[in-house]
Amino acid sequence: MTELVILERILWLIRFLFGACIFSFLGVVADRLPRDEEIVKGRSHCTACGRVLTPAELIPCVSFLALRGRCKDCGTPIPKRAFLGELAGGAAWILCAWRYGVGHTGLISLEGAVVFCYLGILLVVALIDWDTQIIYNRFHIIIAILAAAQIFLVPEHGIGDRLLGALIVSVPMLVLALIVPGAFGGGDIKLMAASGLFLGMDAIVCAMFFGLLSGGGYAAFMLATKRLKKSDQFAFGPFLAFGLAVAALWGDQIAAWYLSAL
Repeated sequence: MTELVILERILWLIRFLFGACIFSFLGVVADRLPRDEEIVKGRSHCTACGRVLTPAELIPCVSFLALRGRCKDCGTPIPKRAFLGELAGGAAWILCAWRYGVGHTGLISLEGAVVFCYLGILLVVALIDWDTQIIYNRFHIIIAILAAAQIFLVPEHGIGDRLLGALIVSVPMLVLALIVPGAFGGGDIKLMAASGLFLGMDAIVCAMFFGLLSGGGYAAFMLATKRLKKSDQFAFGPFLAFGLAVAALWGDQIAAWYLSAL
């Protein structure tokens, strides 16, 4: 193995850890925001015993494995979603760097960085919605700002295409929610509208397909195992976020493949 190959692999490991660090912080945001806790100034701590974590306990992915998923002092299990979120962050950075290039920085291109930010917002949205069934309006605003940046970075999706993307899924969702109360939440509708601006028409339709597929599969499983009743409601935002993440990375390619197969 040549030195060049070794250095390239080390660089990809650095990229993974960089993404894992960012998503680790976003996991903290998703955990503290609904509880109105300090996000930036507050020290990371065990939510059970309150002990402030040491730097060695804050290494993404590694610390969770070293601690065997438990607090060093009180032994309380660390939520597995924290570890999975860090893995997702590393994978997201790798995928964005591979999909959109690494740019002059050697870490990621500008377009890849914008998509990575979008994926990070989706993570926070999914986690908070799963816990509270609420999607804060601030996240829709951030996605709209990212969409404005995409107009210049991805000019092939013009303003018209993005406006259609904002309407083509969100409007039918709104109509269905008015006809069938509880079919979709207002946060879900606004998430798809803002994401349509970001992704464009083809990709947002792809996102809705995967969101419905994953959400429907989850609901069917939960009903079959009698963990949910037909009258129960569950957070649909995480499944929409999954579909949106797939669409952000491969939505245009999937839509092109599907249209060519018709």
